[in-house]
Amino acid sequence: MGFADYTSRFTTGLCLEHVYHWERTQPEAPWLTQPLGGGKVVTLSWREGVAEARRLATYLASLELPAGSSIGLLSKGTAYWLIADLAIFLAGHVSVPMYSTSSADMVRQILDHSDAKLLFVGKLDAWEPLRGAITPGLPLVRMPLAPEGVDGARWEELVTAHAPLAGHPVRGPDELATIVYTSGSTGKPKGVMHTHGSIARTCIGIGDVYPTIGPGHRLLSHLPLAHVAERLVAGIGSMFAGFHVFFTESLQTFPADLQRARPTLFFTVPRLWQKFMLAVSEKVPPKKLARMLRVPLLGRYVRNKLLRALGLDAVEFAVTGSAPIPPSVLEWYARLGLHILDGYGMTEDFGYSHGTRPGRSRIGYCGEPQPGVERRIDENGEVLVKSPGAMLGYFKEPELTAQSFTEDRFFRTGDRGEIDELGRLRITGRVKELFKTSKGKYIAPVPIEHELASHPGVEAVCVTGAGRVQPFALVLLGADVMTGDRDALSAGLAAHLETVNARLESHEKLAFCVVVKEPWLPDNGLLTPTLKIKRGEIERHYEPHVDGWYADGRPLLWQ
Repeated sequence: MGFADYTSRFTTGLCLEHVYHWERTQPEAPWLTQPLGGGKVVTLSWREGVAEARRLATYLASLELPAGSSIGLLSKGTAYWLIADLAIFLAGHVSVPMYSTSSADMVRQILDHSDAKLLFVGKLDAWEPLRGAITPGLPLVRMPLAPEGVDGARWEELVTAHAPLAGHPVRGPDELATIVYTSGSTGKPKGVMHTHGSIARTCIGIGDVYPTIGPGHRLLSHLPLAHVAERLVAGIGSMFAGFHVFFTESLQTFPADLQRARPTLFFTVPRLWQKFMLAVSEKVPPKKLARMLRVPLLGRYVRNKLLRALGLDAVEFAVTGSAPIPPSVLEWYARLGLHILDGYGMTEDFGYSHGTRPGRSRIGYCGEPQPGVERRIDENGEVLVKSPGAMLGYFKEPELTAQSFTEDRFFRTGDRGEIDELGRLRITGRVKELFKTSKGKYIAPVPIEHELASHPGVEAVCVTGAGRVQPFALVLLGADVMTGDRDALSAGLAAHLETVNARLESHEKLAFCVVVKEPWLPDNGLLTPTLKIKRGEIERHYEPHVDGWYADGRPLLWQ
């Protein structure tokens, strides 16, 4: 039985009511499995996990913070991340997640902008670079698996010292639940506000499409929970549907973590689907695999063996999203009998926009509108979406909020798209300049271009790399500079690139910089008459060379 079967029985259908349902009906069923390092693993039942959240909620209540206070969450995805998120909801506050890879400047901006009153600090690769970004006097809670040196109240002591929050508090559908920060075209974070109602409508709609998802299903969470897609699937999704969530320990242990979970639900970004495929191709050449798959009995044996080796043999729902996935990858998995469902959504609609229906997929298309979603294509080709999961707005940004919607409340996605005869959507590009890497991270190219253009020899810059692992830059040097000492110029440009990269977020760092040899001019269509770069034309012009540049591996290349 999935959550679609009983949602109608609830007063509001909001997240906390679902949690109470699982706490009451399957208290000893496993909810969260967390590797602790050194081969140790702990599994928390619904009774145990919710009890920890209730005890932390009592602690938060004891602080007597104003209702609806912002509470920061800075950690990699762990079981304790979800428990902290739930505790914040129980206490009537607003969770503000941050990426574990955030720079000190980004952490400082988010804490200040959100008016955070407390910060949960969990599993991180490094704490020292972030320590100075924490607002002076801000209370900290040191979560399990947090690095040494994090000062503040210890999670374990708080859980021991406080009784579980009693009763079954619920939140109104219009109450603010979370502020999710995402970079805009300026590169500065925008706080996307979601209510308990918008989150609930998202989950209920997905339950209508996939009603069989529920207790007994298993999911491996390995993507950042600060991203709405992973939070929706693994975090809020498990609270609504009652399934078991496993977590990864590290990149090195990922294969073992996958085998431990043997997930029935598996959501990941295109880059990881590609890595799985490439790992198999290194051991079994594609032509050989194709020949084996054409033999009926042998093909069935090979398919089962490969999926079992990958840890994906139990998968019932395989999903991708957050970035475009190459059609060749979808076709490869389909030949193994694993049909990957694509999805399309944004932080502003809590990931609830479009999704592939089983049996109705089309290569290159990200599916049909989810239940309750309205969609149209604007005159300029932009995809406009009105979603039940739509944000309340951008925190402290009423003008930006107003600009992001049409007069009839359709959100301007910034993506260009086409719709086929069955209503399936294909994303064809960006209306705005913002683009996503293959990891699903947004890149605002203009601020990076301004940094690179500060080098005296640089005449024009184009930062690009949509759908790639990391962005890269194309640089046009002045004609007089090009005639100088190549070695000295290379050394200067390489040092400049290193300086710029040091100031960027990890997902923004440039993989390489290419010095182009052909001038960019209005005459050849690469500049506008006012000498601004024509981004689309430049990207198309150099696309044939990009794979080779990535394969080269050097940070500075000369065309």
